[in-house]
Amino acid sequence: MSVDKLIGAGMLTVATVVFVYYTAWTFILPFIDESSPIHALFLPREWAIRIPVILLLLAFALVGSFIGSVMIKSAKKEQAKKNAAKGK
Repeated sequence: MSVDKLIGAGMLTVATVVFVYYTAWTFILPFIDESSPIHALFLPREWAIRIPVILLLLAFALVGSFIGSVMIKSAKKEQAKKNAAKGK
């Protein structure tokens, strides 16, 4: 098995585990009695909203930073081209 397939299988496994855990946490756990030991396996319910919101804000910040840096580099290249054209 190649490294790419191994990494892909690992990513798929992690995504599946996270999906099953989150689904059980948000959709199944409310119907289970609070005295059940299953509740010890999960964080408090308010984190079911906080974690995705934090991850979404972090993703927006990273994408925005990347786009901003690309735009700054592009503007610098464009300015350098204009300055070179004026020098001719």
